[in-house]
Amino acid sequence: MKMKLNIVGLLTVAVLATPTVFTSCSEDVMDNINDNVNNPKDVQAKFILTDVITRTAFSNVGGDFNTYLSTYVEHEVGTDNQLWNAEHRESEPERSSTFNNTWGNVYITLKDARMIIEKCSVGGSQEGNYATLGMGQIMAAYNLALLTDMFGDVPYSEGFRPLEIRNPKMDKQEELYKQINAYLDGAIENLPKGDTHASGSVGTQDLLFKGNTDRWLKFAHGLKARYTMRLLKVTSDKTAALEAIITSVDKSFASANEEAKFAQYSASNLNPLFDFQWSRDGLAASQSIGDKMLDRNDPRLNRNFFTPQSSAGVWTQVNDIAASNDSYNLLAPNGKNTQVKYHYLTSTFVFAQTAPTQLLSYHELLFLKAEAMQRLGKGSSEVATVLEAAVSAGIKNSENSVKAAFVAPTVLANGTMKETSAAITDADIASYFADHVKPLFAANALKEIANQKYLAFFGASGESTEMYNDIRRWKSNGEELIELKNPGKFPLRLPYGNDDTTTNPNVEAAYGDGKYVYTEQVWWAGGTR
Repeated sequence: MKMKLNIVGLLTVAVLATPTVFTSCSEDVMDNINDNVNNPKDVQAKFILTDVITRTAFSNVGGDFNTYLSTYVEHEVGTDNQLWNAEHRESEPERSSTFNNTWGNVYITLKDARMIIEKCSVGGSQEGNYATLGMGQIMAAYNLALLTDMFGDVPYSEGFRPLEIRNPKMDKQEELYKQINAYLDGAIENLPKGDTHASGSVGTQDLLFKGNTDRWLKFAHGLKARYTMRLLKVTSDKTAALEAIITSVDKSFASANEEAKFAQYSASNLNPLFDFQWSRDGLAASQSIGDKMLDRNDPRLNRNFFTPQSSAGVWTQVNDIAASNDSYNLLAPNGKNTQVKYHYLTSTFVFAQTAPTQLLSYHELLFLKAEAMQRLGKGSSEVATVLEAAVSAGIKNSENSVKAAFVAPTVLANGTMKETSAAITDADIASYFADHVKPLFAANALKEIANQKYLAFFGASGESTEMYNDIRRWKSNGEELIELKNPGKFPLRLPYGNDDTTTNPNVEAAYGDGKYVYTEQVWWAGGTR
């Protein structure tokens, strides 16, 4: 009889000898990750880093989390199969099977990030590679935050030691965030020291920054800003925290050219949103986000939606959406849509085959700064200047993904993409901000900052997950800043993965029947777990 182990207990210090290879289906990308677990190879940390970055972007940031959460936050609408079930809150949001693949992938990524840390720390086989150590610490912090933000309390401190601890305990989210910040503080200390071991620096094995430690340092500071804002509700000195956010942003990326984006997709290595939609066709265009664009006469409204493919093989960009017209009626009504393919409009972004995945974007940093400044009561003109820069950066990121859709090799091999609107220019952005954003900002500054961030995070960049975190954070403060149209219950968290609900009694007890996802906030949103 075979003994079944839980994923957290199963993970050991064994790593693959080669980096992750993309496949055409995100659910299968890690099927063989634990091959040869009894025959570990001494792989250099820089090669492990390649795998960690790839899996973080493709599977953890851009994968199932983001696909499902794009429907929860109403960037997209689930229109078929599991995504329709999630859209209509029919079991999918509470099932332990729904996010099991990504649950396992994040733990595998954490295992490898911890291996980098071990190898490059005192006593490790690559002791002296401080910069690589710092990169491993950042990736550990990133994935641990992703894990606990989605699931709350999770096994971590007792994980990865299957011969010693079969059923790791649940660690409190508060303690996990202490570890996250410790990782980032360690990285900020280690990165400037460089790599001194004979194995050398990471070089091109670093798929984010090509070994540029200054950019990694900025990445760490940017994450400090993100997570400080995340914990604002449970922070006693909120003024100091908000000031710290501004300081961290100012130490982070100075432009979109520096941001942490994974830009490795191609005709065969697919952007995960494209990968899902091309194989499943489970998403449709959201009426909710269309309404928000209509309310603002947003120039993205004429760029971000497409018709289904015609009998002649043409997908046509829609540039005439207006309240109650034919095009508007083809936006899927959130939570009220029919389960059908090829009827509703889709977002342009589902065609963006090679658009990068954002781990931390420049526009996110600017929105964090604008929110912090507004909460501190800074002058409206000062805040508006930062907000305008954020809006501009967000629209330009959106346009990059729109452009990627028009040159998507797989799409063009199967039909024609008809462009019906001109690219958004700097002048268009300036007019939009002055004529439509600024009046709304004057009426309710915090609400418009939130809504502009919401619009900027709509796309192929994998940022719906961060918007889910923001919406939960704002809701926990009683701030209904983003109007959601789905009449169904809003999931407050994700259910644990069934690799562990069926094997680890600690996770099984925490999961129960899964209904807690609708009633229990995570700790940073005011919950207890």
